[in-house]
Amino acid sequence: MSRLARGALVLLAALVAGAVLVPLLSPADPLAIGDVLATRLLPPGARDDTGHFHLLGTDRFGRDLFVRMMLGARVSLAVGLAGSVLSGLLGTALGALAGWHRGWAERLILATADALLALPRLILLLLCAALWAPGVGMVVGVLVATGWMGVARLVRAEVEGVRALPYVDAARALGLSGRRVLWRHVVPNALGPAIVATTLGVGNAILLESGLSFLGLGVQPPRPSWGNMIAGGRDLIVSAPWVALAPGLALVLTVLACTLLGDALRDRLAGGEAARSMAERA
Repeated sequence: MSRLARGALVLLAALVAGAVLVPLLSPADPLAIGDVLATRLLPPGARDDTGHFHLLGTDRFGRDLFVRMMLGARVSLAVGLAGSVLSGLLGTALGALAGWHRGWAERLILATADALLALPRLILLLLCAALWAPGVGMVVGVLVATGWMGVARLVRAEVEGVRALPYVDAARALGLSGRRVLWRHVVPNALGPAIVATTLGVGNAILLESGLSFLGLGVQPPRPSWGNMIAGGRDLIVSAPWVALAPGLALVLTVLACTLLGDALRDRLAGGEAARSMAERA
């Protein structure tokens, strides 16, 4: 693993630890509004009248920005992971069925995937967000419904390649059912591209969730999300830039770390496959 990938892993681990521990250890409720006049828009590193230290300052309602950012990390990371993993599982299942069962099932799955891929994902997200009440469940459902197509096409191609290998014919000759051969022998050997695509999709899902929350169609205040925190500080970008820049920087670094980890995983899987091919030829 490269230094960049190790650094990305450390950053994500630190972010997860902060998201779990910081809100629990905070002396004040990150959702409560206290003495606004005394604590609003304190700069980073300042202390309020009660002596509480604010690492990243406070927002317009006097709430600690660092604690709220870590609380928002829970939402963003959970939505990103859930949306990417569930869409990966759905895409893997549908892609495996399309690659194994020829005929109407393959045509139906591929036609649906092509139709959804032809539409801009953001437009679909905005349409679904406008039809249903905003919230975490809605965002995860929309991410799953609009994110499985690429994984399905990758898995379908891998399944078509794996099904032509000799051990599949051997398993069939032993009397195993087609379903058992598919899910027990074929799919586990076709998961490499799906795992990489799912890992890379975590950052994209976090970015899409933040975009919806920024537009007011995702996680709703006072529950913090990086998207609605950025939206809440956009009119303060001149007088109090830390209100929007802190969650914005956290969002950029998190998406970058997820992308670097996905690239490292792809390189490792590609290296393993190349070594296996050379060993088989030898």
